[in-house]
Amino acid sequence: MSPIVEPLLAELAQEAQTTRRLLERVPGDKLAWKPHPKSMSLGELALHVATIPGNVAQLFANDTFEVPSFEQPSAKSAAELVPALDESVRSAKEALGSWNDQKLMAIWKLLKDGKVLMAAPRVALIRPFMLNHWYHHRGQLTVYLRLLNIPLPSIYGPTADENPFASA
Repeated sequence: MSPIVEPLLAELAQEAQTTRRLLERVPGDKLAWKPHPKSMSLGELALHVATIPGNVAQLFANDTFEVPSFEQPSAKSAAELVPALDESVRSAKEALGSWNDQKLMAIWKLLKDGKVLMAAPRVALIRPFMLNHWYHHRGQLTVYLRLLNIPLPSIYGPTADENPFASA
């Protein structure tokens, strides 16, 4: 395994635990709920959050990716979210752990109708495409849950609902 990947894998594992705590709180009876007509449904967003690491690792497996027309799938039940996260993280760890420095430094291209939209070394894109993208949508998910009056777990510190630093 490339030493470049080791801190990314450690971060992935740590953040997966935080994401798990959030996904465990998604209410199964509210999966179709949307905060706005232009927004994803709770089920779409939660499944997206659960699957980002593995899906991004799959995108980076090849040297190019052609942007398809795409519709975000929705979770059919809340019970599928944590297993989807577990599989996604497992897949991402397996892919990242198998890449050597040459693969990480190789140029990866994002294409639309054969036209290059972006080209950069794979290693430069892992954080923004996989991790930052994941955190962004996880943050959206906290807003959805707050609007549904679901207690929020601690993520990087206390929430109004949970304070891991308070005395018992």
